[in-house]
Amino acid sequence: MLEVGVKPKDFELKDAYGKTHRLSDYLGKKVVIYFYPKDHTPGCTTQACSFKDVNQSLVDNDVVLIGISTDDANSHKKFIESYDLPFVLLSDETHEVSSYFGAYGEKNLYGKITVGMIRSTFILDEAGVIEKVFKRASAKTNAQSVLAYIKG
Repeated sequence: MLEVGVKPKDFELKDAYGKTHRLSDYLGKKVVIYFYPKDHTPGCTTQACSFKDVNQSLVDNDVVLIGISTDDANSHKKFIESYDLPFVLLSDETHEVSSYFGAYGEKNLYGKITVGMIRSTFILDEAGVIEKVFKRASAKTNAQSVLAYIKG
């Protein structure tokens, strides 16, 4: 998993509406990237709605919020519309970006080893350098933890 102090390589992924987003598009702003397993699942819905609740506070602090999963654009679009999510969701169907960040790989789920998305969150500073990592982030508390960190 990428660590604090690392400047991730630039990447590009498409959002729910087919628009390409590059990490470099957001230089000059703090960026919160949260990796989550799957749209429309209980934990991921809880996490997304928690981020929705704090999104305006993040925007007020000049922070961009981006969610990434391996779901396709159509799934993201339905997820956004079902819960009125006000932030960008990007599709990483090949899990190349997720793997690079260390957010995709082996995980232990109730004693069973599986391969998939590891719920984790990265906060990048205005220069694009990782300043905080939430490894194995909690679906319930991640958004509040991010906001508390941003507010200092």
